[in-house]
Amino acid sequence: MNLTPDTRILVTGGAGFIGSALVWELNRRGCENIIISDKLGSDEKWRNLVPLKFHDYLDGGDLLQWVQNSPSKLGSFDIIFHLGACSATTERNADYLMRNNYELTKELALWALEKRSRFVYASSAATYGDGNLGMDDTLQDLHRLRPLNMYGYSKHLFDLYAKRLGIDQNIVGLKYFNVYGPNEDHKADMRSVVHKAYGQILETGKVNLFKSDRPDYKDGEQMRDFLYVKDAIKMTLHLACTETAGGLYNLGSGQAHTWIQLVNAIYSALGKEPVIDFVAMPEHLKSKYQYYTCADIKRLKQSGYTEALHTLVEAVHDYVCGYLVGDKRLGDEVS
Repeated sequence: MNLTPDTRILVTGGAGFIGSALVWELNRRGCENIIISDKLGSDEKWRNLVPLKFHDYLDGGDLLQWVQNSPSKLGSFDIIFHLGACSATTERNADYLMRNNYELTKELALWALEKRSRFVYASSAATYGDGNLGMDDTLQDLHRLRPLNMYGYSKHLFDLYAKRLGIDQNIVGLKYFNVYGPNEDHKADMRSVVHKAYGQILETGKVNLFKSDRPDYKDGEQMRDFLYVKDAIKMTLHLACTETAGGLYNLGSGQAHTWIQLVNAIYSALGKEPVIDFVAMPEHLKSKYQYYTCADIKRLKQSGYTEALHTLVEAVHDYVCGYLVGDKRLGDEVS
């Protein structure tokens, strides 16, 4: 599938972090025939929309009703990017997560298949739990996975549902790892450490990191697969446009870095010497904390993805100096 100015696109969560970055890249590729659906609430997420070009906006609270009762009002789409969800790993309202993350995804997927729309949705690396079974997107027995929080479980449930119905290979599920970059400031406590650390450096000159609660990891040497949002979006669009792609795909850098390495890159971008304080991990996080994540991205590469990724240092410098300094959004750089 080729993207053209006539390609009809629905992006749920389109005002959010990854969603607005996706619309930004679609605009760069000449696509503006886009419907954005989201729930703006009372935060500053609306600011992500200002530089973007799209056809119309639909309140996310109405989307499920329209799909169920008035689908003709929505028209039809060539591609549906379902990125809208509650992504808070600390959210404890399970009923809300089941409705918002699971039920809506089911309805949209079935509607997309009925309309012959390409359906691309956000699963999550949180479905892998503590990683003891590995983080392999070729795993056939998904029931073996044990997510550590309700958010991860709500995503896992749809992965299971799609496989049980046999529709998993007709759609694309994206297991995003630790994505960071511009347009995330509205995410409050779910912002990346890059965004949080930048604010801490401006305010106090130092960065707080959690101490390790395990003897096999030193303080600050817990590891994550950090993925720059610009790379995440290119991967997303590649899979959306590759008609032979189907099933679950890990989206990560394929490399794990420590929190110390990440923080050092932030200080380097600012031309400052690192100052790090290690603080006790809150009790409620200890049993749910991932000490190591690293995406196996062989399936992504086998699908034909060949673009070079930003290094950690390159990505952090671009984010800090190009966006955090000056409080810019994606799209502001060309306005």
